[in-house]
Amino acid sequence: MGKFLFTIVAVFTITLSFGQTVEDRAYSAKLQRLLSHTVPEVSVSEVDTNDSIVFVDAREENEYKVSHIKKAVWVGYNKLDLSRLKDTPKDQKIIVYCSVGYRSEKVSEKLIKQGFTDVSNLYGGIFEWKNTGRLVHESETQTTEEVHAYDKTWGQWLRRGKKCYE
Repeated sequence: MGKFLFTIVAVFTITLSFGQTVEDRAYSAKLQRLLSHTVPEVSVSEVDTNDSIVFVDAREENEYKVSHIKKAVWVGYNKLDLSRLKDTPKDQKIIVYCSVGYRSEKVSEKLIKQGFTDVSNLYGGIFEWKNTGRLVHESETQTTEEVHAYDKTWGQWLRRGKKCYE
């Protein structure tokens, strides 16, 4: 009976280790340490794409061009350009994302300082979006499996899709 129970536990543990998302303890712990949690956060599972949401991409342009969430507004990070949101009402629901959530947290802070009142950081970023099976787009009408994985260190957390580094 002991061997049978051990086998069941081992199979269950191995099964859980494949395709894990933020629930992966190591990834979740990394995000908890990385983020300051200074702005509201929203998990991918809480996002209803039928809602009137403006997605804001806080990655660099080369990352955005590989793939992004459909209709996302690219504002960048190193050369942040919030003027791309000049026609967006201050009370508009905005979800900011990057690869995992660090850059988008910083951009979210700046949007809140600019007077936007309904801003959230997408916890786990586009990696979590793709890891949970959500679609990413290379254009308005074309989906893709490619996601810019930032670099090999951070790219380890992208479990689904095709990693791209250029």
